[in-house]
Amino acid sequence: MRVIPAIDIIDGKCVRLTQGNYAAKKVYNDDPLKVAKEFEAAGLKYLHLVDLDGAKAGKVTNWSVVETICTATTLIVDFGGGIKTEEELKKLFDAGVNQVNLGSLAVKNPDVVQEWIKKYGADKIILSADVKNEKIAVGGWIENSAIHITDFISQYVDKHIEYITCTDISTDGMLQGPNIQLYQLLLDTFPSIKLIASGGVSSFEDLEQLEKTNVNAVIVGKAIYEGRITLDELASFNH
Repeated sequence: MRVIPAIDIIDGKCVRLTQGNYAAKKVYNDDPLKVAKEFEAAGLKYLHLVDLDGAKAGKVTNWSVVETICTATTLIVDFGGGIKTEEELKKLFDAGVNQVNLGSLAVKNPDVVQEWIKKYGADKIILSADVKNEKIAVGGWIENSAIHITDFISQYVDKHIEYITCTDISTDGMLQGPNIQLYQLLLDTFPSIKLIASGGVSSFEDLEQLEKTNVNAVIVGKAIYEGRITLDELASFNH
């Protein structure tokens, strides 16, 4: 199981939200590159980079942070937040981003996303499924939809999607443990997918529990910044 530390950006700074609430923002570091370099120095290989300004605005906003981290570290970066155009997609890949997460666009314009999967490869596109009560949420989690998670994923599995990040919004930033039941449901329903679990990880034990469910990877955010899990503990999963 891959462990992927997260950096969320607002105004060029490293922040965390609670349950996607922008009003409940906490700034952890003014310099995201410094944080990324700490991850790299600890032996972590991956990074989940989220442009929260971009998610809200519907267009990638924090370009300089993306470019700096991709240039100045060896981390394998997956990026999400506001991607709407192929021009942005190409610019991100040119900047050194390895994979892009597509959420709102995948809900509202599936034809475009399915075309990009075909054009750029299933290994380059991560379907970002953000859920509340098993229903998809979009637009930086500000809008809820009536689409059930399994129906949403099903249309993309048919189009050969491989990687899917599923974030349970109700657990995100709460440090109360991940929604294991949800991830088990998705893996039982779609055994071929590479599922990336996101939201609620609060301890090393949570990581061990997730590994048993056979998720491909897990994203860890607030637990790092609040000192619940050490970087050495995270790096121990890189095997």
